[in-house]
Amino acid sequence: MADGVEDRGTATQLSLPDAVIPSEDMHVGRDPMRRVRDLAARVAPVNTTVLITGESGVGKERLARWLHTASPRHDGPFVAVNCGAFTDTLLESELFGHVRGAFTGATADRAGVFESAHQGTLFLDEIGEVSPAMQVRLLRVLQEREVRRVGETRTRRVDVRLVTATNRDLPAELRRGTFRLDLYYRLRVVELHVPPLRDRRTELAHLIETLVPTIAARLGRSVTGCSEAARAALLAYRWPGNIRELEHALEYACVMTAGPLLAVDDLPDDLQVRSPRAVPAIVDRERELAATVVAQYSGDRQRAAAALGVSVSTLRRRLLGLTRPRGLRAVPFTNEPRS
Repeated sequence: MADGVEDRGTATQLSLPDAVIPSEDMHVGRDPMRRVRDLAARVAPVNTTVLITGESGVGKERLARWLHTASPRHDGPFVAVNCGAFTDTLLESELFGHVRGAFTGATADRAGVFESAHQGTLFLDEIGEVSPAMQVRLLRVLQEREVRRVGETRTRRVDVRLVTATNRDLPAELRRGTFRLDLYYRLRVVELHVPPLRDRRTELAHLIETLVPTIAARLGRSVTGCSEAARAALLAYRWPGNIRELEHALEYACVMTAGPLLAVDDLPDDLQVRSPRAVPAIVDRERELAATVVAQYSGDRQRAAAALGVSVSTLRRRLLGLTRPRGLRAVPFTNEPRS
């Protein structure tokens, strides 16, 4: 675990920060992440509250960590908590702390995460899971900038930057009366909406090239990349689980492969459709993606090929629609329901 970083609850370690904020080379095509990056870069140095929204697995915690790293608080702690992992009683103790004897099992005084994140960043994931009663307590802390441990009468000042995240539709929760309007506006000073991976097709190619060697190194496997067929399969899939699903699929493939390149047969069964009709669709997807990147680079195929992580000759074949996965027994195409 990195210095000054503490994870609580079910929060996970950040292993690949560029999975959400990739390099400037990714500013190509119709890139839906560009606005997120630009806004994140503007808000990171400012000590303001941020709400990150998006589907499960899109990388909301990664973005929160990036905000912390790019902020003046980067030398302070980054503390992450999954609010959905606790009951109300346990969440109150986790957030605000408790004193010895405050409840059964409280055998010693314990600081909450607001105190632990003092002069740093506190990331509350799944904020939409917090009960109305707990929302009131949380609102008070945000207003007063002080906490009171469970079972204690004194208050303690805290200096934290709060970043929250949810995969829920909070405006809908407001209409249903399950989320407080005053708390919503306290949390949503700036909103960063991370689009799903299926809408980030250009970035997907970059992620695959970045993740495969990183995951392989962690597993101690000598895997350097993907075969053409495996790459086509990965690009054609819609990734309902987003970056988290992509990481798990590539880790599975790195475990299963017997060679230096991932093959289609190494990929999880969920990515595979047993129908050769998927092949033309994969080729169409590759051709569309290649054309988009080439257009962004004003026809410079060498730069476009580098952005996609392929050779110029491979890019030329894709533009012509000539790429055909060879020896394809099971071709992944889509996870959409079939009629």
